[in-house]
Parts: sequence; C-alpha cells; structure tokens
Amino acid sequence: MVRHLLAVQAQDVGAAQLALRARSATVTRAEIDAAVERREIVRAWGPRGTLHYVHRDDLAWLLALTSRRTGSLLRLSQEGVHGDDLLPLIEGALLGQGPLTKAELEARLGGRAAGQGIVHLVGLAAAHGLAVLGPLRGGKPTYVHAADWLGGPVVFEADRGKALGELAVRYRRSHIPAEPEDLAAWSGLSLGEAREGWKAASAPAPEETAGLMVRLLPAFDELLMGWKSRDPILAPEHARKVFPGGGILRPSVLVDGQIRGTWARRGSAVTVEPFGELPSLDDEIADVRRFLA
Repeated sequence: MVRHLLAVQAQDVGAAQLALRARSATVTRAEIDAAVERREIVRAWGPRGTLHYVHRDDLAWLLALTSRRTGSLLRLSQEGVHGDDLLPLIEGALLGQGPLTKAELEARLGGRAAGQGIVHLVGLAAAHGLAVLGPLRGGKPTYVHAADWLGGPVVFEADRGKALGELAVRYRRSHIPAEPEDLAAWSGLSLGEAREGWKAASAPAPEETAGLMVRLLPAFDELLMGWKSRDPILAPEHARKVFPGGGILRPSVLVDGQIRGTWARRGSAVTVEPFGELPSLDDEIADVRRFLA
C-alpha cells in the first residue's frame, strides 16, 4: 500500500496507520509496526517537507526531489542554532547510537540545541541523506542515523530528470484523475518541474468499483491531501467542518467518493457528525475497533 500510494502522510503516526486500515480489510497495527522494524517502510521528510511513510526502495529518488537543505538552515537560525559545524554536529550525535528520542539527542548535543532546534538539526541531516525517523518509543518519535537504520546513507538520485519522470509516473498511477497542478501541490515542487516530469507519464485507466463504498478516513488522509483542490470530493459548504483552520484536518466519512461527514473517537467510542443522511457505519466502526484493539 505504501509503495502504491508513494508516500503516506505520517505527521501523526496513528492517522497514517488508520489510512492503511481504510485501504485493507485485514491489516493490523502489528503488521505495520513490523514493516517499520524491518525497515521496509521508513518515516522521513518527504513531499511538501512533511513527514511521510515511504518504502525504502523509493527513498533515494523521492527524497532527492523533496529534501530542503536551505529551509532547514533557515529554521535553525530562527531557533537560535548557529555554527558552521551543524551537519557534522548532528551526524556525530546520531551515528552509532540507534534510534534516539529528542531528550536523548539533546543530551548528546551538549547544549547546542533545544526544542524544535533539535528537530531541525535532524532535518538538516535528513536533507543530506544522513537521518530518518525510527519507530515510536513510548509514543514519542525517535531519530536515527540512516547508516544505523538502513545500512548506509540515503544516496540521492543524481539524475533529477529521471527522478521527476518516476515521480509523475507513480503519482498518476495512484491519483486518478490528476493534472500537473495537482502533482505540484502534492509534492511541493514547482509547477514547471511537475510539468517536466508529467511528459514521461501516461494516464492510467481508472479501475471499476462495485457496490457501496463506505470508509472512515483519518485526519490528513491522502484522499484529501493528494490534489490541489478538494472540491470534487468535498462540497465547499462543508469544507470548514473538515478544515476548521489552525492546521487542523478532521477525520472524515467517505461514501462513494464523497466526504459526507466527520468522525472522532475517544477510546472505543466513535462519534459521527454527518452532513446529511448516511448509510450504516456499523461495519466500519467495528473494523476501526478491530484495528485499534
């Protein structure tokens, strides 16, 4: 599923796991965690500079397009982290240590960075192929040197044109219908580069679906993040109910390709705020509980 989607939004790991649940009748959280532990899927800064799950085979060419070295340095300056040794500093703190929490990494940095400055230091290393995120520990993110986790640094694809072509082919395969403007919005690349890659990608034929499809989508699901406009699946009059502002994106109810409500859970209790009449959600609610149990 991760390979097909190319990258799965994973700022919120729980939401990323629920996004995979919505696309499988049987997947379990244990299977997803095992794929992370086996290094098959890797949490890394990808499209739009945000955290995504990416298949390890796609890291070299995808991160070559989406890495933001200048942005990392700017954010470090804003956090008061300065010096001409920042890359060797963070690489030395990570190398040979395995996954480290932010607190553990702060101790190894010897007071050179704190708070978000630590995260942006890791982002700088990631922009050079030297760091990725490890598995959660106690619900907290961990950061790890790529050589420790993957057996070597991520060696970015040097042929940018080749990488752009692969990006467009893979994006079009999992986002139907779409245009270069959608690819630019999803990837964070310029429209010019999106159009350049688009030339190498033919339009795949959409697959037929049968029967009523009902899904409880998590926050930040690819269906809502993967295109420039959400109007085809979310009526404008309901958009603020899903996107209230402040970077919040609520979990949504999908019925035959249309967002028809929002939902939330507290423990095993699921509440739904419909935009109108909805079909039965009993099977979906039961499957969310099955997945989370």
